[in-house]
Amino acid sequence: MRSTTPFHEGELGAQRRAGVEDIATSAGRFIRDHMPEQHRAFFAMLPFVVIAGGDEKGRPWVTLLAGEDGFIESPDSRTLTVAARLDARDPLASALGCAADIGLLGIELATRRRNRANGVIRPAGDAFVIDVRQSFGNCPQYIREREWRRVAPSPGADAVVSDRLDAAQRARILAADTFFIGSGFGSNSDHVTGGESPSRGYDASHRGGEPGFVRVDAEGTLHIPDYAGNNFFNTIGNLLRDPRVGLLFVDFATGGMLQITGRARIDWAPAGSHDPNAKRMIEVAVERVVDRPAALALRWHREDEPPRRLRVIDKVAESERITSFLLADAESAALDPFEAGQHLAIELEVPQRPGRVGRSYSLSGTPFAETYRLSVKREQDGTASRFLHDRVAVGDHIEARRPSGDFVLPRRRCPLVLVSAGVGITPVLSMLHAVVAENAGRPVWFVHGTRDGGTHAFRAEVEALVAGSDGVVRRTFYSAPRASDTAGVDYDTKGRITAGDLLALEAGPEACYLLCGPAGFLADLSAGLEAGGVSPGRIDFETFGPRG
Repeated sequence: MRSTTPFHEGELGAQRRAGVEDIATSAGRFIRDHMPEQHRAFFAMLPFVVIAGGDEKGRPWVTLLAGEDGFIESPDSRTLTVAARLDARDPLASALGCAADIGLLGIELATRRRNRANGVIRPAGDAFVIDVRQSFGNCPQYIREREWRRVAPSPGADAVVSDRLDAAQRARILAADTFFIGSGFGSNSDHVTGGESPSRGYDASHRGGEPGFVRVDAEGTLHIPDYAGNNFFNTIGNLLRDPRVGLLFVDFATGGMLQITGRARIDWAPAGSHDPNAKRMIEVAVERVVDRPAALALRWHREDEPPRRLRVIDKVAESERITSFLLADAESAALDPFEAGQHLAIELEVPQRPGRVGRSYSLSGTPFAETYRLSVKREQDGTASRFLHDRVAVGDHIEARRPSGDFVLPRRRCPLVLVSAGVGITPVLSMLHAVVAENAGRPVWFVHGTRDGGTHAFRAEVEALVAGSDGVVRRTFYSAPRASDTAGVDYDTKGRITAGDLLALEAGPEACYLLCGPAGFLADLSAGLEAGGVSPGRIDFETFGPRG
């Protein structure tokens, strides 16, 4: 890991402007100069990747590069090979013919996993080689779940190229709940040569929201809300250095791609905007449009079955800011099973909000119950979390999709170190329920950090689980205990959890570490565990930003 920050001056400036400048220190190590094993395996299983790059004029574009099963391989932690080519009609096709900077996004919509990388792509016979310079994961926030399938490739219609959006294209943008955005700096016009800085180049990112979250005004300018997220500010930081931007809207039903390049302006205080949840607004003036119908041999769909209607049968305050909602089927039918660690995507009808508000929350209860339990932290500016806390009562109804997610207990029978911070306790608490019910006697350490006794959720529940099991050891950390909090009773250690604390548990070389919390917390722990000799393949984690 590098000792210097991986963020460039544009990103650092955006972080300072947003008042989160400490993220450069706390989460900088979350961005690696290589891919961890789980990222390499993830890219290798994908049917497509999102690529952002620049054309011969330095204009950013975003595209999807798709291939047959196994078309991506990772021979080592700094390399991906891609056995696919872009169609000649793609605005990035010619740019990838020689070594070029790219941003790379791997995303699996069905499970809401996404990992990002950037580096240099170069041709290698009939394939490409990507030399990775940066790699990091993203939380699943704002991803709309979709299943994919292959169709027979077709020649596709000719690309329609113009310098403005027509009425049909505007309608597609207005109906979209997902798009991809590409940005960069150090492009051709900046006369920066490859390899000078690991943070130079392009970035590919996902954006999601309710249909209509992107608006197009009468002049054809796109207004894109920027919501609370991981606070890295990769896209906005790039745009502060170079306002050129690329956008991609995929027609998931037909495989069409609407590719746009233009120039962006950041409105840092979007008063009176169409979206009150927007922290900032990205305004994009369109310069070039490439519309490619049926460009992809992939199709996506949301679940055909309607969301399930659930009834709130109990509501419990777990701490000062976390409340649990116990859910049962509205018609008293059996609920779909879930694995400990998975999440539930819910849809809410919030007054004064168009359409439904979708969010995903980890299931915090035992997977063996006949009910679901969601435990939600109330965010000050969170539309969904405030509505749940303030307006949803016992007897009310919530609509939900099937449980999903792959942050689950490992299949191997290894000693477990379950580690969480704050509301990150929710999936690992479900895991604790599962292993205690398993009653197999394997060693388990349950390590949780929170601010103080007022924010300490599920204390009695964890104590009962630990007392009822022979193999579970609990460790609790308070970063700022109150005068009324007693060391040795309410908590074990004053301070934040460190990798040294976890290594001191001496869980052994076969132990599996499952971590959940903010990005900076995960970056520090995973880097420290690896430095302490823990194999990266035995570390799994789930990050999150504010859930809204």
